[in-house]
Amino acid sequence: VQLVESGGGLVQAGGSLRLSCTASGSIYSINSMGWYRRTPGKQLELVATITSAGRTNYADSVKGRFTIYRDSPENTVILQMNSLKPEDTAVYYCNARLRTYDSYWHKDYWGQGTQVTVSS
Repeated sequence: VQLVESGGGLVQAGGSLRLSCTASGSIYSINSMGWYRRTPGKQLELVATITSAGRTNYADSVKGRFTIYRDSPENTVILQMNSLKPEDTAVYYCNARLRTYDSYWHKDYWGQGTQVTVSS
């Protein structure tokens, strides 16, 4: 299984960025996909997730500014980030909780991370 991320970069405060992540490989089913972020000295924190049924969950700090949704190609998740703030600066990691054909249960897979930098 491979999670490939794209879309990070440098943007001024108030700007927008769009992160994309596509899961590929021997995937039997996906329970949920989402985005987490880490800043130096801090733990990994949830940004947003979306289940296979379309139910979403957001961190309080991004509600009203970020939107997560599923897109084509299949097994792709998008994080649209608007009204970015300097405190959104972090490495963003894509997550997929999925089951492969050779497993009986779901487990977490992670992307390599993409840097988002918001300048003030």
